Amino acid sequence: MNRLTLFFLIFLLLSCSGGSIKSQDIKKEKREIYSSKINGSIPKYAEKIIKLYKDVIGFENNYLIFSNKTKLVFDDAKEKNISELLDNPDIEDMFHWKYSTTVEIPKNQEDAGRIRNEAFFKELYGGTKEEVRKNLKTFVWCPKLVNQTILFNKKHGAFEALKSISDELDLHPEWKKYITNIGGTYNWRNISGTNRLSAHSFGMTIDINTSQSNYWQWDCKCKNEEAKLTYKNKIPMELVKIFEKNGFIWGGRWHHYDTMHFEYRPELLD
Repeated sequence: MNRLTLFFLIFLLLSCSGGSIKSQDIKKEKREIYSSKINGSIPKYAEKIIKLYKDVIGFENNYLIFSNKTKLVFDDAKEKNISELLDNPDIEDMFHWKYSTTVEIPKNQEDAGRIRNEAFFKELYGGTKEEVRKNLKTFVWCPKLVNQTILFNKKHGAFEALKSISDELDLHPEWKKYITNIGGTYNWRNISGTNRLSAHSFGMTIDINTSQSNYWQWDCKCKNEEAKLTYKNKIPMELVKIFEKNGFIWGGRWHHYDTMHFEYRPELLD
C-alpha cells in the first residue's frame, strides 16, 4: 500500500467518524509543535511555566504563546533597578530572585515573588474583575476548626491546592489562632501605596489571621520601599511548609515581609 492510498483511507476513516478529534488533543498537538520548534533553546523558566499552566502552549521567538493566541514577551533584555523590576517587569524578571524554602530570614532587598507581570496573570486567571469572578469557586476553609466560607480561583489547580491545605491544617488545632478569621482571598485592588494590582485581584492568594501576622508597612508605619526594616514573624514554620509543598509561596520570606500572605506560584518553587 503506497502513502497516497494510506492517506486516503485515513481521511475516509476520519470522515466517517465525523472528524471527532477532541479539542484537547488538538491543543496538545499544538503545544508539542511549538515546543519542537525551539530545538532545545527554550529558557528553563519558560519551559517550567509551559509544564505548569495548560493555557501556555509554547514558546517561540522570545514569546510565551497562550492557547487564545496571545503572545507575551518573555525577556525584554532591559537592565532594571528594583523599582523598575516591581513596576515594569517582563515575565523573565519574575525569577530575578530565587525563592528559598530553607532561608527563614530573607536577605536584604530580596523579595522572591513580589515581582509580577500583570499581563501574565490576567491571561491565567482573568483579565478583568468580572472575568476573575467567573473563575472563582466557594469552599469552606478548615470546616472543623474554622468553618469559614471563602472564594478562590479554580483555574490551574489553585483551588484544589488550597483545599488540600485546608484539609491538612484542619488536623492541627494547635495552629487555630493563625488560621481562623481569614484576612482575605479575592479582592480586586491595587497594592497599598502603588499602582500595581495586588495578587489578591486574581483570586489565587490568601491572607491568614492578620492579628497574628506582621507586615512591613504596619511595622515601619510607612510605604517607603527603601526604609530600613527589622524582620518580624509569628507564623510557625511547619504551617508555612504545608502551604509551600502545595505550590504556594509565603510573604514571610520577603525582605518586605508580609507574613499573613500566601500566594499560589508553583513556577517559583523547585
